[in-house]
Amino acid sequence: MKPIVDGIETRYTGRLIVLRVDITTPLGRQVGQELDFQYTPTFIYYDAQGHEAWRSVGSLDEKQLDNSLNP
Repeated sequence: MKPIVDGIETRYTGRLIVLRVDITTPLGRQVGQELDFQYTPTFIYYDAQGHEAWRSVGSLDEKQLDNSLNP
């Protein structure tokens, strides 16, 4: 089964940047602290100005993502 993130990267190529963070590494733990997340998966959506618009822990509501990209 293909991870949901793979599908998102494919579906929104050129419109969305997906950053995967491995929280089992020292750098990943640091990024997790800076972005204030502790659980995986955590999806954080930033708007075009770089402000956090919303986050989802555990699962991603693809409809919410689609609505954010197509207001």
